[in-house]
Amino acid sequence: MRVDKFLQISRLVKRRNAANVLCSRGNVLLNNHPAKAGKTVNVGDHITIINDPLPTEERQELTYEILEVPSGNVSKARAITLYRLIK
Repeated sequence: MRVDKFLQISRLVKRRNAANVLCSRGNVLLNNHPAKAGKTVNVGDHITIINDPLPTEERQELTYEILEVPSGNVSKARAITLYRLIK
C-alpha cells in the first residue's frame, strides 16, 4: 500500500491529498528516509510525521510502527490498530 493511502486509511492524516502535500514537503519519513507518496509501506516499517509549526509553535515529530497493512478501507475503531506510537 502507498504511504499516502496508508496515512489516510489509518487516520493519521485526515485526507489523502494532505498526505501527498506532507510527502512532497519532506515531512514524512519512512524508515528515517524522506518518503514519496507512492512509496510502498510494509509491516514493521516506521513512519515519522513532522508538522510544520507556526513561528510560535514547537516542531513536533511523531514516529509510528506499522503493525498491519489493510487491503482496503477500515473502520475508525480498527484504524487505530494498524499502527503503534513509538515516540
